[in-house]
Parts: sequence; C-alpha cells; structure tokens
Amino acid sequence: MDPKAIKYALKSQKTEITEYHIYKALAKRSKNETNKSVLNRIGDQELGHARFWETKTGVKLQPDKWRIFRTLFLVRVLGLTFVLKLMEKKEGTGSGNYQILSQYYPEAEQLAKEEAEHEKSVLNMLEESHLQYVGSIVLGLNDALVELTGALAGFTLALADSRIISLVGLVTGISAALSMAASEFLSSKAEGDETAGKSAIYTGISYLITVTLLILPFLLLDNQFIALAIVLLTAVLIIFCFNYYLAIAKDLNFKHRFWEMTLISLGVAAFSFFVGYLLRSLLGVDI
Repeated sequence: MDPKAIKYALKSQKTEITEYHIYKALAKRSKNETNKSVLNRIGDQELGHARFWETKTGVKLQPDKWRIFRTLFLVRVLGLTFVLKLMEKKEGTGSGNYQILSQYYPEAEQLAKEEAEHEKSVLNMLEESHLQYVGSIVLGLNDALVELTGALAGFTLALADSRIISLVGLVTGISAALSMAASEFLSSKAEGDETAGKSAIYTGISYLITVTLLILPFLLLDNQFIALAIVLLTAVLIIFCFNYYLAIAKDLNFKHRFWEMTLISLGVAAFSFFVGYLLRSLLGVDI
C-alpha cells in the first residue's frame, strides 16, 4: 500500500477517534436531553468512521488528549454551538485530507460527503440557551458601540480632559445601560415574552461590558486623542469578535455584518467629533 495513502488514512483515523471522544464527553456533560441525543449520534458516527480507517491502516490509535481537553475547555468559555460548528468548518471531514484520500480509497469521498451533510443537519438541532438571546445581546452591543463611541468622540474635543471624559462617559454609559435594559424588559413583556427578564439582563450586561472596555483608555491615559484612537480600535475589535462568533454559531454572513456595524460606529464617532469641535467653537470654550 502506498505510504502516502497510509499517512493520510492515519491522520483521518486519529481525527475520527479524537472527535468520537469529544462528542461522547460533551454528551455525558450535557443536561439537555436533545443535545445529549445529538452529540451521541455524531459520536457514534465518528467511531464508525474511525473503525473503517482502522481496517485500512491495521493500526489502533489513541485519541489526541490535548485536543480533547482544549475543546472541552473552549466549550465552557465560548459555548457548545460555536465550538462544534467551528470544529466542523476547520477540522471536519470536508478538509483537503479527505480529497487526497479519495485518490486512494474511493469510499472516502462518499464517506466525507455523507458525514458533512449529516453533521451540518444534526448540529443545527443543538439547543443553547444564550443563543436564544442573541437579539438582546446585539441590541446592547450595537447601542453601546454607536452611542458611546459617538459620545466619547464628541467629549474628546468638547471637554479635553481624560478624567472628565471618563467620568462623563461612565455616567452616560451606565445610565444608558439601565435605560436599555428597562426598555427591553418592557418591550418584551408587552409582547407576552415570558423571558423578558432574561432578555433585559443580556441587553444590560452586554451594554455595560462594552461601556467598560470603551471607557478604559480614558481612565488609563492622559492624552485624550490617543485614548480616543484606542477606543475606536477597541470598538472595531469588539465588532469583529462578536460578528465572527455570531457568523459561526448562527451561520450568518460575517463580512456584511462586520462592515455594516463598523461603518455605522465609526461614522457616528466622526460626526460626533465634528459636533464637539463645532460646539466648542460656537460656545467659545478654550482648551
């Protein structure tokens, strides 16, 4: 048998047996019966594929324990749906490894196709509570990024003192977070949503976290212009991370959402900066 074929078969076998242990460990930890069933189904499929490759290689392999540990840890931090869908996209059977294997084992192409289709349909069945509140998180993030980056840009020229800017920014941000949470609660409750309280909490917390990250440069730096530049970079980074997470977890278009949020936030900030300069000149405030 071609040594190259054996090499790629061993790689696939290692991946399949490792993913079998990952899915089974996650199923064992899951308290949600739907998720437990989904994860067990995928795990059984991975084991079947690992055994198929074992008949080709004649070698019994042990799973990659470091990858198992890393994946289980990331699930705790980032959530089940995001990590498994990311694993499907980056390390699944649709990789170049299976394309190469199909040259030596005709079964590999069909095996990869069936597994990719099955995993995609089954993973979409996963239930994860915090993903149900994505709308509330988006509301909190969007408002905080647009309102606070704009306000801080305006304060930078209007107030010209990092400490005063941070104080005013914190008061503005905390007040807005409470206002947003209350509005979300009343709006959801008016629609008969039984999870109105949780929606409000997600909105308020996402707003407060964003406020904290955006205010921090003004608390740490004396130069308000450098602080503002860091605020704008932080805003873009938050937008990037959140939209990447959302694009993977909910199969959305990353580029469109990222550029839309970025242009709106930076556009409002630029306009507010100009307004701050204009008001300072009109009121005759000397920095």
